[in-house]
Amino acid sequence: MAKGAREIIKMESTAGTGYFVTTMKNKKNSTGKLERNMFDPVARKHVLFKEVKLR
Repeated sequence: MAKGAREIIKMESTAGTGYFVTTMKNKKNSTGKLERNMFDPVARKHVLFKEVKLR
């Protein structure tokens, strides 16, 4: 993994479909868990995605 303030995170849908996306965040500027409304193609609607532990 590269040096720096950015890290890869996994955002999982709260609709219970198991759909997730990976993205990056700046851990110095955003210290808390990320939450964002995004489209879940399995549920076919916009739902809340929350940051979960990347394994």
